Amino acid sequence: GDSAAAVSSLRSAVMLLGRRLKHQRVDESLSPTEMSVLGTLARCGSATPGELARKEHVQPPSMTRIVALLEAKGLVRLEPHPDDRRQKRVSQTEQAEAMLAESRTKRNAWLAHLAEGLDEDEWETL
Repeated sequence: GDSAAAVSSLRSAVMLLGRRLKHQRVDESLSPTEMSVLGTLARCGSATPGELARKEHVQPPSMTRIVALLEAKGLVRLEPHPDDRRQKRVSQTEQAEAMLAESRTKRNAWLAHLAEGLDEDEWETL
């Protein structure tokens, strides 16, 4: 009944908000996937390209290309794997950390601007 419709409406609104938030980026030259990889590295510290591919649900060759693009932009660095000479570890650079912080600030400001239009009841509903 009504709760199924409300849940469906909420899901649609959350998905739309998520898509719009993804487009509130500081560096427009980065794709949402590249931003997601940087976010994953911010959370986990470092990872192999294979681990990143699994976490991001992309094929390993695609992740290899993404990592190469991010490295060329100075946003990640590749280092030897401590336990496996055939592997590399990917980690974000200070430049990426600063860009992600600025991006979070921009998204927070965008959400705050949206929230200005909410009344007390709408805030309570959220």
